[in-house]
This record gives sequence, C-alpha cells and structure tokens, in this order.
Amino acid sequence: MHPNLDVAGVVARPATWEQQQHELAQTEARYRGLLEAAPDAMVVVNQHGEIVLLNVRAEAQFGYPRDELLGQKVTTIIPEGFAERLIADGLRSASEALAQQIGTGIELYGRRKNGSDFPIEIMLSPLESADGILVTAAIRDITTRKAAEQHLAQAEARYRGLLEAAPDAMVVVNQGGEIVLLNIRAEEQFGYPRDELLGQKVTTIIPEGFAERLIADGLRPAAEALAQQIGTGIQLAGRRKNGSDFPIEIMLSPLDSAEGILVTAAIRDITTRKNAEAHSRELSRSNEELEQFAYIASHDLQEPLRMVTSYTQLLSRRYKGRLDADADEFIAFAVDGAGRMQRLIQDLLAYSHVGTKGIDLTNISSEYALHQAITNLRDAIEQGGAKVTHDPIPFVLADETQLIQLFQNLVGNALKYHTHEAPLVHVSAVRNGGGRWIFSVRDNGLGIDSQYFDKIFGMFQRLHRRDEFGGTGIGLAICKKIVERHGGNISVDSTPGLGSTFRFDLAAGDGKS
Repeated sequence: MHPNLDVAGVVARPATWEQQQHELAQTEARYRGLLEAAPDAMVVVNQHGEIVLLNVRAEAQFGYPRDELLGQKVTTIIPEGFAERLIADGLRSASEALAQQIGTGIELYGRRKNGSDFPIEIMLSPLESADGILVTAAIRDITTRKAAEQHLAQAEARYRGLLEAAPDAMVVVNQGGEIVLLNIRAEEQFGYPRDELLGQKVTTIIPEGFAERLIADGLRPAAEALAQQIGTGIQLAGRRKNGSDFPIEIMLSPLDSAEGILVTAAIRDITTRKNAEAHSRELSRSNEELEQFAYIASHDLQEPLRMVTSYTQLLSRRYKGRLDADADEFIAFAVDGAGRMQRLIQDLLAYSHVGTKGIDLTNISSEYALHQAITNLRDAIEQGGAKVTHDPIPFVLADETQLIQLFQNLVGNALKYHTHEAPLVHVSAVRNGGGRWIFSVRDNGLGIDSQYFDKIFGMFQRLHRRDEFGGTGIGLAICKKIVERHGGNISVDSTPGLGSTFRFDLAAGDGKS
C-alpha cells in the first residue's frame, strides 16, 4: 500500500503539524492555569531577557497591565540582579548559570510602574520549550518581612546593649539548650571567646542543673517549667574553659522571640560570698567555743580564787603591823591582785553571758530599762554629785536584762571618767527614718581622742592607768557585743576635754508594754 493512502485508498492529510499545534496550545493553557493558580507573582522570561508570560498577581504587584509587559525586558520590573543571572559570564551556558539558583531564594528589588522600588525574593527554575530554555521566576513581595527583620534587628541591638550594660554575666539559651547570645562579662567569667560559646550547649559552662530546668519532665511545656524559676536565685556550679569549677547563682527569665521562647540567664559568681559564708560559719563556731571556754574558765576559776582572796584578806587583818613593812606591802599587793583578778573573772563571765545566756528579743520600754540602770548606779551618782537626765525614749525590741546592762555600762563610764566638774549625762533617741531608733548617751567627761574610737570597744582596752581609774577594760566590749546581738552598731563621737556621745541603734517596738 502507498504510504500516503489510508485504508480506503484515500491520500492521508499531513495531520502531524496540526496535532503538534493543538498539543502546544493545550500545554500552554495548562501552564497558564498553573501560573494563575500560583500564590506568588509569576513571570516567564526567555534567554534574551524578555517577558513572555506572566500571571495576574504579577500585574497587580508591579502595577502594569499584562499587554504592557509582554515582550518587555525583565529589567523593566527588576532593574538589577535578575538579568545578570540569566546569562553567564560567557564561559558557561545560561542553563548552567540558572541551575545554581534552583531551590534558592534570591533577594533583589522590584520596580513598580510608578517608579517605586520594593524588596522581593525570587525563585528561578528552567523550563524547556520549543523556543529553547525559558526561565520561570516566582516573585514574592517581602516588604513586610524586611520591616519585621529590621524591627527584630533593632530589638536585638537594643537587647545586646542591655546585655552588655548588665552587671552580671548574661547568657541567652534556646529551647535546645544552645547558647545564642552572651555578653562580655560571660566571656570573662567563663574564660571563653564569644565565638567559641555561640551555638554550644549550655552544659559546656554549666554542666549540671541548668539544662534540666530548661526542659520539663515531659508532663508540662518548657515555658511552664521556666515560669517557676523566675524571681528565684538558683545556686549551681559553673565551669571555666580551663576546667575549674566555681559557685554561681543564676536568675532565669523567659524571652519571646521569632525562634520561640528563649531563656535569659543572669549569672553571678558567688565565690567571694561563699568564702565569706564559710569564714562566717568558722568565725561563729570559733566565737561559740571561745564564749564557752570563757564561761567555763571563769566559772571554774571562781572557787579557787575566792579561797585565795579569803586567805590573803585574813593575812592582812591578822598580821598587818605585826611583821615588818615589807611583809605588809607584799600582803597588800596580794590582796589587791586577788581582788582585781576576781573583778576580771566576773567581767569575763558577764561578757560570755551576752552570747550564751540571752533571751528572745521582746517589746520592752527602754525608759524602764534606763531607770533600772540609774537605780543600780544610785550610790555612784550620789557620791559624784552627778545628774542623769533623759528625753522620752521609746519601746524597742530587746533583751531587757542586757539593755539594762548596756545603759548601766555607758552611764557608769560617764560617771567614772569625768573632770573636776560634776558629771552630767543625758540620754535621748531619734527615729532613723526606718524601723530603728538611734540612742545617744552624752556626757561632759574627759573625752576621747579620735585615734582611740575603735580601740576602746576591744577586750581589755584601757586608756588610763589603773591608779587613775579602776576597771578591767571589758565594759565597752560588753556594750558592743550586746548591741551587735540586737542587730545594731555602736560608735562614739568625742573631743578631749569636751565630753563624749555614744550612739547605738535598736529595732523599734510597737509602743506597748
């Protein structure tokens, strides 16, 4: 059979070209349908950089009717960057150049018909056609995203500024436990350059405890777990780059971000504080042992000392004048020494009692305590022709017995260390603006040189010879211990020859007995 004849013997029409045109039309229609259904602006460009197809979103985005863009150079709507990516530098084909961009978002600028520019992201993909390789570009307006990124960048810059201004080491951690931000104090504290810590697990610098607090036990979200820690100081151990550990206190707070909840940790090195606490505990233990020793020693020394004192006094009464003058002098020395030893032991006992025999602080009248002290000093007041006055003074939280002793020691010192004038002592109190009263005991006595202001509150510290003024030099040490036991401080302000003012503070009571 003739190749151009059909089964009826009729010559066949050359239908191949028509079928091809029909198929192409169908393909183009389907492709146009896909373009119009796309969520982004879609533009198809040939190898000459001319626009051959576009969808309605491209018209709306760039502000052109479709007919005005068809056949135009793509540089009409994307002035820079796009065209350069269509044609390689001459050493490779356009398809090779395009292949590198497939699957990557390229950020450029688009230009609307009114001349305004706006940021875009395009995705390129090649399309084989009868006219050669075309390029399909999906174009997205990223104005909103860029504004958000700029806002985030500004916020991050401000946040970085806050981090650097913080007095503590600051570390920001994501929910995966990775460090995403830190300040210079964190670098210094842990001994790492910043670049070495960014992206590392927080367990690099805080091996135990911290990471467990970031992620809950599976029964609750991380945000809820974190919320429990806000406002509480967590004591853990930090680890420096050199491997050494040190005690830290951290404060956690959540931070919302585009990447989810981050955790900001303020980290403080508490090595000094821990050392101070350990020293304080050791000092407290040592003081307790010393007070116990002083109490036991003083108590146990009382009995043999009473025997020594009794027999030396008996010797003085029975044999004074019956032996030679030297014997009388020696006996007098023994009696005086035994008496001073007895007073010293009694004062040591009183000092140790401040810490071991104190009762709970209660609401008491300081005026009553002062009157009791004045009553106890009545003989010394009368003998010296002294005058003790006071302003109305308040109720305070105190140990009544110790407060009486405090007033008695301070007023007693004023009566003892006076000039040829009769002693004048005045007691007053003023509120410190908070919850404490500041008491003043002012006298017209000898006064104290400023170089001795701290020294006089120490044990056995005397500024005068024993033949001038009696005493063991413990009285003011007892005053200091009493005031400190009440949570206060004691000080003196004085000028030689013009008297002294002793000040101490006590917690305010409620004004009722």
